[in-house]
Amino acid sequence: MILNDVQTGIQPRKPRKRIGRGVGSGHGKTSGRGHKGYFSRSGSSTRRGFQGGQMPLFRRVAKRGFNNAQFAVEVVVINVGLLSENFEAGSVITPELLVSKGLIATRFDEVKVLGDGELTVALTVTAHRFSASAEAKILSAGGTVERIAD
Repeated sequence: MILNDVQTGIQPRKPRKRIGRGVGSGHGKTSGRGHKGYFSRSGSSTRRGFQGGQMPLFRRVAKRGFNNAQFAVEVVVINVGLLSENFEAGSVITPELLVSKGLIATRFDEVKVLGDGELTVALTVTAHRFSASAEAKILSAGGTVERIAD
């Protein structure tokens, strides 16, 4: 290896390949599509799972069992450290307040409070679930824990 050649050919801002702009460009005439056939035409593309007309694998393999994922409860988590950073002492924290502050962004069915981080202020936290460490930290900081019953 020659140290002078290490950087040879590396372009930090490489210009895009201009296809179909004459023979002199090296990408003229057929524009890299070859001659004739389906893939030389415009609008040519294969759908996902297409295996050249052969019966695709997902249709060859039997469907078995069931999946209850669509009925699963969506649980979103938040840590006590995040609560400590965003709320003052004596605040009453509810799932609606967390959404309005932007601390929870996704769609959810239940909120679970986890114990990561330090909690230094007394808070009243209302949620569906609490980890044991989160509950201990909230209570030791002088706050209260309220569970939402479904």
